[in-house]
Parts: sequence; structure tokens; C-alpha cells
Amino acid sequence: MATTNSDGDKSPKKFSLKHFKKALEIFTFVRPYRFKLILGLVLLFFSSMVFMIFPYLSGEMVDIALGKSRFNISLKQVGLILLAILVVQGFISYYRVLLFASVSERGIADVRRALYERLITLPVVFFEKSRVGELVSRLTADVERLYNAFSITLAEFMRQIIILVSGILFLAVTTPKLSLIMLATFPVIVIGAMVFGRKIRRLSKERQKELANSNIILNETMQNIQVVKAFTNELLESLRYGKSIDNTVDVSLRYARGRALFAVFIVSILFGALFFIVWQGAIMVSTGVITPGQLISFVVYTAIIGGAIAGLGNFYTELLGAIGATERVREILNENGEVDVKHKVEEPVKKLMGHIQFKDVHFSYPTRPDVQVLNGIDFTVEPGQKIALVGPSGAGKSTIVQLLLKFYPVSEGEILVDGKSIYDLDTTAYRKNIAIVPQEVLLFGGTIRENILYGKPDASEEEVLAAAEKANALEFIESFPEGMETMVGERGIKLSGGQRQRIAIARAILKNPSILLLDEATSSLDAESEKVVQDALDKLMEGRTSIIIAHRLATVRNVDCIHVIEKGSIVESGTHEELSAIENGIYNSLARLQFELA
Repeated sequence: MATTNSDGDKSPKKFSLKHFKKALEIFTFVRPYRFKLILGLVLLFFSSMVFMIFPYLSGEMVDIALGKSRFNISLKQVGLILLAILVVQGFISYYRVLLFASVSERGIADVRRALYERLITLPVVFFEKSRVGELVSRLTADVERLYNAFSITLAEFMRQIIILVSGILFLAVTTPKLSLIMLATFPVIVIGAMVFGRKIRRLSKERQKELANSNIILNETMQNIQVVKAFTNELLESLRYGKSIDNTVDVSLRYARGRALFAVFIVSILFGALFFIVWQGAIMVSTGVITPGQLISFVVYTAIIGGAIAGLGNFYTELLGAIGATERVREILNENGEVDVKHKVEEPVKKLMGHIQFKDVHFSYPTRPDVQVLNGIDFTVEPGQKIALVGPSGAGKSTIVQLLLKFYPVSEGEILVDGKSIYDLDTTAYRKNIAIVPQEVLLFGGTIRENILYGKPDASEEEVLAAAEKANALEFIESFPEGMETMVGERGIKLSGGQRQRIAIARAILKNPSILLLDEATSSLDAESEKVVQDALDKLMEGRTSIIIAHRLATVRNVDCIHVIEKGSIVESGTHEELSAIENGIYNSLARLQFELA
């Protein structure tokens, strides 16, 4: 198995007993259904043992027809016994399949739920280090391999073991001499199977990796389709995806060649051994050592045993692939989430006053530890006060908002809300007191009502309508034929920028936060839309502690305090009038430039 370290380098990881034991942890998801699994395994055992009666009865029928049977039984009686066995076999197989299906479907559903719950509780930095396509692949391809292992592979692997052991024991008792000849071929087959199995396993992993890479390209292209079309890079993306698919086909064909050679090896050895055994058996029949019926039973048992060996090789490879998938799934399940959504009782959230303090905060992003983003940020926001953060792009304004949301831990210093460190507060309860209206609003692909309700899922219809009205959104919503039931499309693509912003504001109003964060909420709008949205924002900010990030200084002229940030530090602070009075100040220069252009 190959793993990827934090630097993206692949390092080989050999399969060991330790990895196998770790892989068995996935069976914790099957534990609630263990009685069904045990019953299914019992039925599997009986089904396999019943199946092993057929070769013996086939040989016995030949001996009865030749008058050499050791039992006083007729062909009609043997036929009735076979019919009864078929009925029992069908009954057992039916319920065995149903039991395994129930265990696998429910168990894998629990795995999917657990993976999704863990993913949505992981911190932002995890998603910055991971690619969306890779995570989707783990939730689809890897989980599907686990499903196949639970529903088919595991049962068939155990069936082949039962057939192999019971077949060898039966032959050792009935025809010991021929059994020794047959068993002499086992070491060659087993060693060959191990060599081929290792090669096939490596190729299978390569194929899975290439498939994941192509899925990543597909996901990235679909998510950024507007950028692709705007830069007319359809051909570039097509070639990029085509190259990935070609790599997948190349690895898949090598994988297929390995499996084909493995099949040739098994078939050649098995058939060669089978013909040799038949030849030896024919000599024994001619000398009276065994009966013709015993020879036929032996040949059939040998073929079944040979098939079991071949099956074991294939199923063993599949199980190793499933163990690899288990490892990738467990990597996510073992990550530490920042909140606990499972079995959490919703309690009334204590409202914060909204008193914010940044004390000598230094910060570097975990993915870029060598780049210092904030250098000793100090400021205070009183409850209900409105402050603005202005400055050039990359100065650290949005980083301050992200730190306040507890998306990252600070490198040095502390952030206090109502006198307590935000890292000592329950994350869920804390974030329920905060609402953000970003520059680029991304809506969910449902209805307008569902997107507004995201701020407070249990809100009444009256509350939703009141929030939409305060956000200046109710008028355009009611102009749609479906009203609140209007589908907004993927990421809200069916709505204009101003409409999306007002839906986001309605969502924030419905949440009724103590602290409001506005990250350039009007910078991408035209003048008419900006006026409507700004009016809605003014209503939203009433009585709330508000932090506004803005490039357009006209939108922050009336705030209580403006902090000018440059290179991760606050270089100027004051009201619009105070900062404008600083003759060579940064804010004054920005204000003159913008207002003169206006």
C-alpha cells in the first residue's frame, strides 16, 4: 500500500498484522448487526457443506449404474435426495444473501454517515490541506470497496476456505493416494498466487489513484466552469482530463494483463495437475484400487478445490484493496473534529454581549507557516459598536475575521469576547452568536426559503417573511412565480449578485447574531444594487457589534472607529474625520483618491 505524507511524497507501506488489526476497526460499524452477520455466516457454512455433497452423489450414481455401489440404494432414491438437497440449498442461500445484504447496506450506511459527520466538523485548515475531489473519492470509491467487501467478497472468501478445507479432508479420507498427488501441486500454486497477488495489488492501487486524480480534475472543472469558459480553456481542460483518463487506461490495462497472467498461471497449473490426476486415477480404476464413481467424485472435488484456490487469490486481492480503502476512511474518522454534532442536545444559546478584544495577536496560516500574516494586532470593540477594517489587499483584514470565527488558532496573543478567550468557549454556541455576510455569497442549490432558513432552521414562516422584508428581499422574491419556493440553482446561479447578497442578509437577520461580520459585502455590486443592499445592512447592524471590511470608504464613513491595516499591523485608527485630518496618512490618501474619482 502507498500512502501520501504531508509533503505529498508517496512512501511505501507494507501490509502487516498491525494494519490488518487496524482495518478490523471498521467492523465496529457492523457490531449493531452482529447477530445477523453470525447467522449469515452459519448459513454460509451449511450452504457450503451441502454443496460439497453433490460431487459425492455424482460418483455414487455412476457406481450404482455400474452395479459397484457399496450402498443398497437406487438411482431414483439418489435423485430424490438430490432434489431435497437442491431445495434446502436454495432456501439457505436465499436467506444467507438477505442477511449479508442487510448487514452490508446498514453497516456501510453508518460508515457514510460517520464520514460525512466527521468531515463537516473538521476545521477549515483540514480542507485547505485536502482536495475536494480526493475527499469525494473517499466517500464514494473507497466506501464502495468496503460495501463490496462486506456484501460479496468476505462471504465468498470464507466460502472458498470452507470448500477448500472440507474438500481436502474428504479426499484424504476416501482416496488418500490420489489426494497426495493433488496436494503436491499446492505449494507451487500458493507461491505463484502470492507473487502474482502482490503485483496485482500494487497495480490495483495505482489504478485507484489514477481514478481519484481524474475525479479531482472533473470536480475542479465543474466547480470553476465559469472561469473555464471565461478564459476559453475548454480545450485545455479537455486535454488535461483526457491525459488523466489515458493514464488510467494505461494502468488499468497493465492491471488487466496482470490478472490475465494470473488466470493463465492458475488455469495451466490446475488443468495440468487435473489431467495428471485423471491419468493416475484411470490406472487405479483399471487395477481395482478405486471405483469409477470414486474417480469421478475425486475429479469433481479436485476441480472445485482448484476453483477455490483461484477464487482465494482473487478475493484475497480484493480484501487487501478493501483494507487499503479502510485505512483511507479511518484517516478521516480519526481526525479531531472541532464540534460534536452526534447525539448533541440542542440547548438555548446564551447571547453574548459582543465585547471584542484582540490582544497582541500574531498569526501565520498553518499551510504557510513561513509567512507572517498578522503582527501584533491590538484593538477593542465595545458592545453594539461598529468598526471598519480598511487597507490594501493582503494586509490581513479577512484573516482577522477568520480568527474571530475560530477557523484557526492564533500563533501568539489572545482574542477575547465578553472577557473570555474564544478558545475556551464552546465552538457551536459561540458561532451561533456570529453571522457573516461575505463578498461572494454562495447559496445552496435549494429554494429561497431553505437558504434563508439556514440562519435558523426552526424559524416560523412569519420570521422568514420578516427577515426577507428587513433585508429588502421580499419584493423581488414575491415577483417570482414560485415565490419562496423558487429554486436558486447551483450556488445561487439563477439569482443576481444583489439578490444573493440580500438572501444572505435575510439569513443573517434570521439568525439574530450578537456579532456581525461584513466582508466587503457590497464591493461587487452595481450602484443601484449597492444602495438597496447597504440599506438592508444598516438595518442589520442596528444594535449589534459589527466589524466591516471595506475597500469602498464611502460605506464606512459613519462607523465608530476605522482601523487601517498594512502588512499585518494596525497603522492608523480613528473616525473618518480624524483619519482624514492626518495629512500624509494612508487613509487620507485612499479617501482622496476614491472621493476624487467619485
